Amino acid sequence: MRLTLAWLYPDLMNLYGDRGNILALQRRAEWRGIQVEVLPLSLGDAFPKGAVDIVFFGGGQDKEQRLVAQDLLETKGEALRAAIEEGLPVLAICGGYQLLGEYYQPAEGERLPGIGALPVETIAGRRRHIGNVVVETDLFGPPQTLVGFENHSGCTFLKPGARPLGRVLQGGGNNGRDGTEGVVHRNAIGTYLHGSLLPKNPMLADFLLRQALRRRYGVEELAPLEDGLEERAHRRAERLAYTPR
Repeated sequence: MRLTLAWLYPDLMNLYGDRGNILALQRRAEWRGIQVEVLPLSLGDAFPKGAVDIVFFGGGQDKEQRLVAQDLLETKGEALRAAIEEGLPVLAICGGYQLLGEYYQPAEGERLPGIGALPVETIAGRRRHIGNVVVETDLFGPPQTLVGFENHSGCTFLKPGARPLGRVLQGGGNNGRDGTEGVVHRNAIGTYLHGSLLPKNPMLADFLLRQALRRRYGVEELAPLEDGLEERAHRRAERLAYTPR
């Protein structure tokens, strides 16, 4: 079996070790005998809707984000939005998360329109949220924790009826006010958790792979892996989040 992973704007939106998420998806698939082809898509590239099984969209600085916002609307937005509605698995982090939403209003300058694929709106905040984060989520069934590192001043608010990725136990989350972190819409996930996120949260990586395999091949289950190292990294990150700085 083979999956195609579209990496959006790797030359412009790739902060804080987000490449580790690509590597985690590749390795966890390969350990199960599944090949993953990474398809970089940047400025001017169309989004090949039917050929993509998973999408990763990382974070970037404001200058790069402005370039990407325009290109996303012009070359990829309609096809990507339609694919998300059809259940395409997506992981969007920080700036990518914001641009898949309705809009991002920076502190200065014009509002950046998003593609409206995720039910969120973002405005620049006065406070920057920096540090380790612990989130409780029920995305995989019984509540579990996700761990990551946030570094953002944007305040993201869910639209009525939207489902957060989880509840903040430690850290700022979407906006530092309402206790939510991220959003889940069909099989698309938006979040502020860098870190890299997936190596320390293998259940989230497997969620994306499972949905991709189900859509492409009708496969419902993944072979289990020995995740001792990943679980130790998860526990260490969780301890760090609660350690006073």
